Amino acid sequence: MKSLATALTLTIIFGATAMAQTWDPETQLKIKALATPRVSPDGKRMVYTVNEAVMTDDKSEFVTQIWMANLATKQNTQLTFGEKSSTNPKWSPDGNWIAFTSNRKDNRNNLYLLNVNGGEAEPLTELKSAVNNFHWSPDGRSIAFTMNDPKPEEEEKNDKGKNDWRWVDENLKMARLYVISVQKDGNGKREPRKLTTGNYHVNDFDWSGDGSRIAFSHVKSPVVNDWPTADVSIIEVANGNVTALANTPAAETAPRYSRDGKSIAVIASDAPPTWAGFNIIQIFSATGGQPKKVVPSFDAQPAIAGWSADGKRIYFSEAKGTGTQIYALDVAANRIDEVKTTPVVVSGIDLNHSATTFGFVGQTSDTPAEVFVASVSDLTPVQITKANADLKVPPVGRTEVVTWKSKDGKQIEGLLTYPVGYQAGQRVPLILNIHGGPAGVFQQAYIGGRGVYPLATFASRGFAILRPNPRGSSGYGAEFRRANMRDWGFGDYQDLMAGVDRVIEMGVADPERLGVMGWSYGGFMTSWIVTQTSRFKAASAGAPVTNLMSFNGTADIPAFVPDYFGGQSWEVMDLYQKHSPMFNVKGVTTPTMIQHGEADIRVPISQGYEFYNALKVKGVPTRMLVLPRQPHGPTEPKMQLAAMKANLDWFEKYIGSKRETSRN
Repeated sequence: MKSLATALTLTIIFGATAMAQTWDPETQLKIKALATPRVSPDGKRMVYTVNEAVMTDDKSEFVTQIWMANLATKQNTQLTFGEKSSTNPKWSPDGNWIAFTSNRKDNRNNLYLLNVNGGEAEPLTELKSAVNNFHWSPDGRSIAFTMNDPKPEEEEKNDKGKNDWRWVDENLKMARLYVISVQKDGNGKREPRKLTTGNYHVNDFDWSGDGSRIAFSHVKSPVVNDWPTADVSIIEVANGNVTALANTPAAETAPRYSRDGKSIAVIASDAPPTWAGFNIIQIFSATGGQPKKVVPSFDAQPAIAGWSADGKRIYFSEAKGTGTQIYALDVAANRIDEVKTTPVVVSGIDLNHSATTFGFVGQTSDTPAEVFVASVSDLTPVQITKANADLKVPPVGRTEVVTWKSKDGKQIEGLLTYPVGYQAGQRVPLILNIHGGPAGVFQQAYIGGRGVYPLATFASRGFAILRPNPRGSSGYGAEFRRANMRDWGFGDYQDLMAGVDRVIEMGVADPERLGVMGWSYGGFMTSWIVTQTSRFKAASAGAPVTNLMSFNGTADIPAFVPDYFGGQSWEVMDLYQKHSPMFNVKGVTTPTMIQHGEADIRVPISQGYEFYNALKVKGVPTRMLVLPRQPHGPTEPKMQLAAMKANLDWFEKYIGSKRETSRN
């Protein structure tokens, strides 16, 4: 099975002649993103989505369309078109229909049906709210979906009349579970039937094999901070009767019925739930009772792909180091086996209705994402798409895994990207790029894609980039992920500095031309680093947490920092101050740019303003880029482009080719 690594690496096909001369942010925005690969029940076809940037004088958005591929001929055909997105395609159990969501009418997601043999898509719903997720019933006669409560007429009237004051955490719009018939009734209509009416918010769900029940996870409200309240219940589709399945101090999510309907797999957190997380698979009898607890996985963050056809195995995936690992849980033996070992980053793993074929998206550092399939029987990956082959982009800088020991001896891993055409012995400017989370992880994903940091462009301009996975990261086990508790900015800081020292020792980095950048927690670490050392000549902090006290009081996740630091700010005030960049800003001299989304509720923009204004008062060279309408990460292509260009210009000015002239 380990031969899958070599096969997948070799079969990612990308490239063409007449390539562009060099990378730039505009080129990176042209890379298409592929997602939701789903193989038909008979294993002969696949649907997936392609997402592209659309930018005109009056438009800036990412638009998604649905494609279908013949797996034998690898012929790919676009199924949906238009200015609006079509997403989340799913096969009917007989393989004759595709249901999907689209915002093509009133910019609100509704359900549509498309006959795979041809014809126009037909709207299945016309709702006042929007469809979140949906699943076909096993017999293909119905579709269950979730939808948040729509605004009543009086509330819509007040919105239009600007009488739209509100009370915080009140009048919340819960997501309910509905079911709708695929066939029209005698009046030529399809009326959704509401299944859940309780005072809870429905998240994920799954049908039983006979279609009589639905297992669903739910939380007490749609407020993101309430995720630890997740439980799993079962509802009878015919009469709406609800019984609890998993209702403990842990957070229980992602129920998945076995193919025979006798068992339900659930993801359960530690109890009480922690933000760093320790999740395991539990297996319940569909009739209830105590679960069978399964041996923990390597990283304790399993994402279930599906049950095997015979119900003997559960397939799941999770991060492992800088790659992705797919596993098979042997239910009877309570044993976890590696299905695939490879540095290739795999996402969107889906097992088809007949449990014969996996679909997934695969990519490496130097090859963009494409769609693959693999038979459950032999697991040999077959590339189905070449969606990015016509872009004719230039080569990217080489990326390799590097390891080093931190100050306390802890082994740390990261990714080092060299400048394009790098020759051994050259000393080049180095940018330290820090991931978010803190439980994020840098994996060997394609460096030429979109985002706020144009890595391929940096490498083409002569920069090296180091992307470490310091303590607190995912992919290295739960103990490693929890190794930064009550310690932000200390042990992880030493991990990062030791990584920079390692690249200098390798003869790659010029110690006089160092830069640092990161978003979210990476922005926290960037802000923290410039309060601790002047070795970096430029810094870019994206959506940075700069003051743990004010962050905890204004973010949409007020339980987050207390979980990591063992108490509220008024309980452990010394810790909040000790670990906040704002309380250590006195000695900063590094030119620092701030980038922040104006609509960010995860890390409110006030965090960026606090640091920016402090730097201005101190006379430190600084700029702050405000991204209108943007949440925690920019979602509009023009805003991503602005962030990429600003980062490129900032580091070019202070440590790149423009360094000397910019300082004269």
